[in-house]
Amino acid sequence: MAGEAMSTAETSDQGQRQAEGEAMQAHPKAVGGVGYDTVEGAVRAQLSKALGGKRGIVEAAVPTIVFTISWISSENLRLSLILSIGTAVVLLAVRLVQRSSPQFVINSLIGIGIGAFFASRTGEARDVFLPGILYNAAYAVGMLLSIVTRWPLIGFLIGSITGDPTGWRKDPGVVRLCTRLTWLLMLPCLLRVIVQLPLYWFGLVAALGVSKVVLGWPLQVAALAAMVWVLARGRTPIQPASPA
Repeated sequence: MAGEAMSTAETSDQGQRQAEGEAMQAHPKAVGGVGYDTVEGAVRAQLSKALGGKRGIVEAAVPTIVFTISWISSENLRLSLILSIGTAVVLLAVRLVQRSSPQFVINSLIGIGIGAFFASRTGEARDVFLPGILYNAAYAVGMLLSIVTRWPLIGFLIGSITGDPTGWRKDPGVVRLCTRLTWLLMLPCLLRVIVQLPLYWFGLVAALGVSKVVLGWPLQVAALAAMVWVLARGRTPIQPASPA
């Protein structure tokens, strides 16, 4: 009796495992517990997270707006930095009190802090914007290199979803898709450098502040919208990583 019970249990377990395997093959979106069955759907979902919603966009822009307005009205670097950092700290405190994600406020605060360090060392208000210019230049160069070497940056996002960091390169169609998306992701960074670097050279602080806001999230949203448009045109199946 005991042997028959054990045999029945083993048969049941084998059947369950077989059913689970068939379900995963029939529905790749179940891989890794992620609800995506196409490359396009997975990337769209990841890009939507990057925006942080309307509130994240506002929180990223407000400290820069405060700094720019304060500088235009007073030309007092110390006061402008204090007001800008203070605004970011208040936004962070609100997030913490509400127990919501402070990611975008923290990103903004880190950027302001680095810019404030540069400016306080040189005494030049324009140096608040130098780290951002350097960051965008480095990011644009890095993405361009990834495209030239045929390891487009967006491909690693696909790899993180499928569980195989480099498996996406076996499919030429996925490589082409990721290359197009990486170009679109790179263009805002390149445009910021092209616009802001001359303004920095000529010390046009107010124009730098305005360009940072205009070429920040609004431009990023436009680029992501273009990426979504590209993604909406295709349905490239996600190939789950082969079990070890």
